[in-house]
Amino acid sequence: MDHVVVITVLSAVGTISAITLGWIGQNRIVRQSTRNDAGNDAALKTDVDYIKRGVDDMRLEQRVQGQRFDQLAERVTRVEESAKQAHLRLDRSEKPN
Repeated sequence: MDHVVVITVLSAVGTISAITLGWIGQNRIVRQSTRNDAGNDAALKTDVDYIKRGVDDMRLEQRVQGQRFDQLAERVTRVEESAKQAHLRLDRSEKPN
């Protein structure tokens, strides 16, 4: 009977230690996974922030280009008006009196 008790105790100890080691290993894997996920999330947030700054820069440049276009359109209109007036003066000076 002593052998039976020893084998039973050893089996119980082995089972308990397997469960304990499994639980410790699982906790370690979960912590590592959480740490990796946090690192990936931080890298993703950094990338998104970089993209946001790039988009903001493009919007600003687009706004500046729009203002330049408006100024150029205004100048072209003035030049067209001036050319029209010059043509009218030339036409008047070429008519015989």
